[in-house]
Amino acid sequence: MGFLGDAQKDCSDGGGKCVSGGLKCLVRRKQVDYSHSKSSPSGSGHSQLAKALTVSHLIAIGVGATIGAGVYILVGTVAREHSGPALTFSFLIAGIAAALSAFCYAELASRCPSAGSAYHYSYICIGECVAWLIGWALILEYTIGGSAVARGISPNLAMLFGGPNSLPSFLARQTLPGLDIVVDPCAAVLIFVVTGLLCVGIKESTFVQGIVTLANICAMIFVIIAGGYLGIKSGWPGYELSTGYLPFGADGMLAGASTVFFAYIGFDAVASTAEEVKNPQRDLPLGIGLSLSLCCMLYMLVSAIIVGLVPYYAMDPDTPISSAFASHGVKWAAYIVAVGACTALCSTLMGSILPQPRILLAMARDGLLPSFFSDVNKSTQVPVKGTVATGLLAGALAFFMDVDQLSGMVSVGTLLAFTMVAISVLILRYVPPDEVPLPAHFQEAIDSVSLRYSNSSSPGNTDVENTKGHGISPESSVPLLAEKETVVEYPLVEKAARKFNFILSEGNRRQIAGWSILLTCVGVLVLTSAASSMSLNSSLRYALCGVGGFLLLSGLVSLTCVDQDDARHSFGHAGGFICPFIPLLPIASILINVYLLINLGSGTWIRVSIWLVVGVFIYIFYGRKHSSLQDAVYVPATLVNEIYETSCISAVA
Repeated sequence: MGFLGDAQKDCSDGGGKCVSGGLKCLVRRKQVDYSHSKSSPSGSGHSQLAKALTVSHLIAIGVGATIGAGVYILVGTVAREHSGPALTFSFLIAGIAAALSAFCYAELASRCPSAGSAYHYSYICIGECVAWLIGWALILEYTIGGSAVARGISPNLAMLFGGPNSLPSFLARQTLPGLDIVVDPCAAVLIFVVTGLLCVGIKESTFVQGIVTLANICAMIFVIIAGGYLGIKSGWPGYELSTGYLPFGADGMLAGASTVFFAYIGFDAVASTAEEVKNPQRDLPLGIGLSLSLCCMLYMLVSAIIVGLVPYYAMDPDTPISSAFASHGVKWAAYIVAVGACTALCSTLMGSILPQPRILLAMARDGLLPSFFSDVNKSTQVPVKGTVATGLLAGALAFFMDVDQLSGMVSVGTLLAFTMVAISVLILRYVPPDEVPLPAHFQEAIDSVSLRYSNSSSPGNTDVENTKGHGISPESSVPLLAEKETVVEYPLVEKAARKFNFILSEGNRRQIAGWSILLTCVGVLVLTSAASSMSLNSSLRYALCGVGGFLLLSGLVSLTCVDQDDARHSFGHAGGFICPFIPLLPIASILINVYLLINLGSGTWIRVSIWLVVGVFIYIFYGRKHSSLQDAVYVPATLVNEIYETSCISAVA
């Protein structure tokens, strides 16, 4: 049958072992996107998402999901406790740190423009188990994030209409007698309204989100212009301090940057809509970059104005902007600030609920979740079932639970996703998948291509015959560290390679690059853990920091010296954004995100761990057995297009 037929047999055997408890299925990887599966039987029952979004829509989604009401509070808290007048630079540093992840997202989103965001990228580049955990963590992030935002809207609405008790009784918060549970009908109603809007269509819901976001931006522009006028008139009293511009030193400014970093979370919502973008190679990078840049600029301008109007130590930590204007006799500005806070929360709520149905859609398409979530409404071209399920769950949580204590869990999902996206960029550049899974119904086309190369005797087929070692085999599921057989045609070169252990073959290059990526990740984990463990003995702590730093630098130097894989040019959709400064930029992103993860607190990690353990059991007993890759055949990536063409010709004939 040839090398492709043998490959399928090996893969089928490996699949049986996987079901019985093997580990190979944990690292199996899927195709770049969903485009080829449209013609497959498994995908024939599903409609495609609407191609309706442009750059302006993506900016509305990104800015709306990123700028929440937190900016109206953060400026006071961070300035008082960490940064002082240097708050503007804290926002700048945090924006640069967020941009590192944005660069990684921009490349992967343009190369792999399908629903699923970080889950999709992890499945393609790392493996199924990691992708499942990322998708499971993102489900937690968007559910709790949406519920927390919704519960924050009702008190702001009440303040806008006159006071804490100004909302109608059927919308106001009430305590259930005997249960000590504070229910929030307003939060649940808002979530249901947003859910209904998202079911209408992606273009319509994005248009509404754009209007709400524009109202929020107008409120911030008012703060900037009116505040600038008051500052010029009063001589900027917040900057004329004896303590100087850095009252807490550079450490305080950096601590403030780590706090306000979470104000930039939200631009990843743009990547979740990749399948619905008309021109993803151009528009997705622009949408991510412009939305993040606009958010950073607004944050810096607002913070620069507010810390200049009032000395940092005199700021109100709860209402810093309103109190700053009130100190200059402009008390009516509080109403505009309240409008800005309400519109910011509403747009963030839409940005929190929008991505989750698309994550569920991607996971269901891959067989890891029931097919219920993969259905797309034919008229609206929206995953209505997944959207309604998301809205019902988030609405129930917002109605019954005070999710403020769980809000820290939102950051875990986001930072894990940021970390995996950066690692995926390194894998894409140095060890991209050289084998592609095909469904079993392509057996006839695989046999045909296999027979064609087996019967060919032309010299040009040497490279194809040499791919026997890259056909499907049990060890092909270990993409990063598995050794590859290579053919060396020159004995002298082979002898020199053995003597100096030098990198000459493609197999050795991939192996060294894979180990270097792993070494870098271990070094980052050791370094950040030791640096954050103040309870450790100082000598041990410094020793661990040294070991982690050495591993990190060794991996960085090794990746810098190793050539990137030529296959990266043909990986996914060409012509999109290319992340610069490889490998330094992704490694810096990994370092920052892991450091923030380590410092989230033990309570948050305990709650997240419980959720992840539940996800592991669901994967073991359902997802692993129903995965679309369960009976897949892995073939050399260079032959995939030929196999598809052969299949199409056979179907027509």
